[in-house]
Amino acid sequence: MTTALRAILLVLGVASAWYGIHTLLGFPTTDLISVVVWFAAAILVHDAVFAPLVAAAGVGARHLLPVTWWAPAACGAVCTVALLAVSVPVIGRRHARPVNPTVLDRPYQAGLIAAILLIWLLVALVVVANRIRLRRITSAALSDSAATDSD
Repeated sequence: MTTALRAILLVLGVASAWYGIHTLLGFPTTDLISVVVWFAAAILVHDAVFAPLVAAAGVGARHLLPVTWWAPAACGAVCTVALLAVSVPVIGRRHARPVNPTVLDRPYQAGLIAAILLIWLLVALVVVANRIRLRRITSAALSDSAATDSD
């Protein structure tokens, strides 16, 4: 079953890559150069700016947060950064005057804030649930050891 699933995913991945490359090669030369420049710039910005900042934030968080908070906080941070990255095109166009007035017809800033608050609320709920589960496990282990000591 696992091998079949991997084979299916491999075929889908190769087909998607072929489609993307085939479509890209149909572009004019100037557009291909633009794509290469943007791709190279994205790699450089990621490696020179984003990756060091994320590494520093991770090291700082490990020193500030308890161990049980590391995974939920990392998940919340990744989700927050993904939302911020996806929202840049619409948040940054606040003063744009599109020909079609329905293009920017929603309160995107409020939606972004609500989504980020929801993410961190879920992170807090996971931390609380982990704490409750750890207390139950600890109390069960203590009561089991007390029962075996009294025997």
